[in-house]
Amino acid sequence: MHQQVDVRPSASRNRAGSAWLESKRSFSFGAHYDPGNTHHGVLVVHNEDVVQPGTGFDTHPHRDMEIVTWVLEGSLVHEDSAGHAGVIYPGLAQRMSAGSGIRHSEKNDSARPVRFVQAWVLPDTPGIEPGYEQRDIGDELQHGRLVPVASGRPGHSAAIRIAQRDAALHVARLTPGESVLLPDAPFVHLFVARGGVELESTGSLTSGDAARVTGVGGQRVTASGATEILVWEMHATPAA
Repeated sequence: MHQQVDVRPSASRNRAGSAWLESKRSFSFGAHYDPGNTHHGVLVVHNEDVVQPGTGFDTHPHRDMEIVTWVLEGSLVHEDSAGHAGVIYPGLAQRMSAGSGIRHSEKNDSARPVRFVQAWVLPDTPGIEPGYEQRDIGDELQHGRLVPVASGRPGHSAAIRIAQRDAALHVARLTPGESVLLPDAPFVHLFVARGGVELESTGSLTSGDAARVTGVGGQRVTASGATEILVWEMHATPAA
């Protein structure tokens, strides 16, 4: 496998929006399609969205996708056709398995904007029963280490499970000078949600920047300020 660290600056992301939504997309999404930018490993969507108060995504369908939502600021209300409902806030891990088909809405019913990252990974098996899971892990994020948030890896402990045995999401909140090692996996996606880092052998990344690491793992990431990072480790890529 070719070894590569591909840095994607925040400004390189496709942007879309309206009066109520600002969306920054790391991969092809919706009407924006770039055949050279469709995925990294099994990660096929990585959107950073800001939704204004009293607005949101009306009920819409999904199928055969593991959808993980991580709120950075504010709160987001989830409701779906399988009867699941919940409020997602910073430190709460949430996963929806679309499986054979599900409809859901995501609304901001608070008085301030909500900012969140939503990531989609391909499932192991199509047509599974739709599902939902959430868990507060805020306390676990106070120790300056990578915390497993969502995983389908065999024997891998994480806050919530996803139906993809080759992927896991980790989050770290770091103070200036604290560092963590990236997972040693064939495909790693590092996203700086806030603050800034120095990535070993690569250089500085700041809020909104990402690095797609292929064929080489274990690099050290050191925070240059109060920082939050999201890290996907993946051991497969979509079949051709």
